[in-house]
Formats: sequence, structure tokens, C-alpha cells
Amino acid sequence: MTTARTRTRPRAVLVLNAGSSTIKYRLDGGDRMLASGLLERIGEDGARLVHRLADGDERVVERPVADHAEGFRLLFAELGHPADALLAVGHRIVHGGDRFTNPTLVDDAVFTELEALTPLAPLHYPAGTRGIEVAREVARLVDELVERAAEQGATLRPMTAAGARARIERAVTAAAAAHDALPGYHTETVLWSGRTASDDGVPAANLLRRVEGRGLDRVFPPGAVEQREPGLTDGGLLAVLGTASDDRLSQLRAGEALSAVVLHATRAGLATCPLSEVLEIEETRTALRDEVLEGTLTPQLLVRIGWAPPEPLPATPRLPVDATIDGPLSEER
Repeated sequence: MTTARTRTRPRAVLVLNAGSSTIKYRLDGGDRMLASGLLERIGEDGARLVHRLADGDERVVERPVADHAEGFRLLFAELGHPADALLAVGHRIVHGGDRFTNPTLVDDAVFTELEALTPLAPLHYPAGTRGIEVAREVARLVDELVERAAEQGATLRPMTAAGARARIERAVTAAAAAHDALPGYHTETVLWSGRTASDDGVPAANLLRRVEGRGLDRVFPPGAVEQREPGLTDGGLLAVLGTASDDRLSQLRAGEALSAVVLHATRAGLATCPLSEVLEIEETRTALRDEVLEGTLTPQLLVRIGWAPPEPLPATPRLPVDATIDGPLSEER
């Protein structure tokens, strides 16, 4: 069975095989296997996920997994691919009855028919259909994030067109070079990041210990977080948050849209990372507008979206409300 998609990018195909207490999976990209794995003991005291990469390296995660829905989200987190990075998701269903004897695209009508076949294999069928249900939820996530931004008067545009990511990376590299040449820039960065005993800035506990190459990331002082799988290609989806114009109201709407997008993504188990360096240099912001967005949108922020790792990062400090609001609050509010 193949889950129907509304927006795709031909990068990878994920195949799922759900049993009564297990999930097997394999991710293929082009002509090679990218990853595979097995999650066992779902619903028992201690589930165990073995996640294998193409080079033979493997990672083992042992933690309680209450049901298949939680299990599918765990494996998506290990894969690190957002919904838009998948061309298709294939599902092995234990029995198709006399209706489904060949590969079938799953839409609402097909899904309803599949659920009706549960009596054919009552232990295995619910796991298989739950896998389809979760995959379809994942397929809708990017569209939902776009909708959340639109509700606040902004546009979230996924960068899935051919060559878009390369153009973005060139602009980010140019912005970083401009900052490198700016006197005092790195000194200022060191002063507010990599801290170990402060309620301000970015704590060392939330920064990578070692960064391999620059990529899309701003350069920070070394932190305490180990890269989980060094050397892997970043599978995150890049999206530009933009507005029709660049006045103060548009900037405010972009900020409200970012809050809505981040909150919705977090509820769905996604991780988001705002990338602002490319917007801080006028020349690279213009390049992003003209060369990536073709002049159709004013970029306000670049957002990277992917699956959050199973182990959460330490919480970052939060300032009190009265330190973050400019001006007194009226009694009416």
C-alpha cells in the first residue's frame, strides 16, 4: 500500500511492515538503502529500536513505547526526514482479502475498506492500519504548517524546487563571510553564547561540541551536545517565512506566524530551527528574495524543519514576562 501525498519531493521511499508488537522499516533513496531498523516489544515494559545506517553503523534506543502510534513517531525521529523529504511511504498489510491483490494507492475510501478487513487478522491488522494513519498524518504536516502561517498573515514556503537549497546555502555562506569580515562580530557571539552559569544567552548545554563544516549553521563556541550521527547529510526541510511587504506590520505578522508554526510543529513532534544569519546582511537577503523566491515574497526568516531526537535537549533559560514586553500592560489586557 502507498500513502497518497499532496506535495512531494523525489528523495526517498520509506517501507513499513508493522506486526502485533513490532515495526520493521527501510528507507531507500535513489538506488541505495539509506537506513533500516526494527522496533520490538511495543506495549511492553521496555521497547527496543535498532536503527541501522547504510555504512553498517547502528544505534540502539531502549525506552517504553506505549503503542504503534508512538512507535511510528519514534522511528520517524530516528530517520530525521521531514514529511516533504519522502516521495512515498509503502505499507505491508497482512491480508488484502479479495479486494486488494496488487499495490494500491491509499485514499480515504481505501483506508475505510482496509479497516473493515480487520477480522481477517485481528492481531496484526490494527498495527498495519495505524501505520497508514500515522504516515498520512505526517504527510499532512507540512501543509498544516503552511496553513498556520497563513492564518497570521504570512507565507511559509517550503523550498523543494530544484536547486533551491543550493542557492540558499550559497547565500548563507556569503552572509557568514560578511560576518567574518565584520570587526567585533565573533567577540559579540562569544559573549552571549556557550555560557555555563547564566540565565542569558545560549547555554553550552544546547550547543554542539564539534561542528563538521559550516553548512547552514551559524558558528558558535563549542558546547556539550554530541552530534548523534556525524557526517550524515542534513535531511531537514528548509522553508522561507515571508510577507508581501516589509513594513513593521508585516514584520509583526511574520513573528506571530513563526510562533504559530513552531507551536504546531512541536505538538506534532517536529523540531524547528530558525536561521536568521542570511537575513542579517542586506546583499544576501536580497539574493534570497530575488534568486530563490523570484521576487514574489519578502523573506523574514529561514526555518529548518525536521524530526526531533528522542532524547530532549536541556531547557534553555526563560526571561520573566516583564523583561520581554516593551511598555506597561493595560488593565484591560
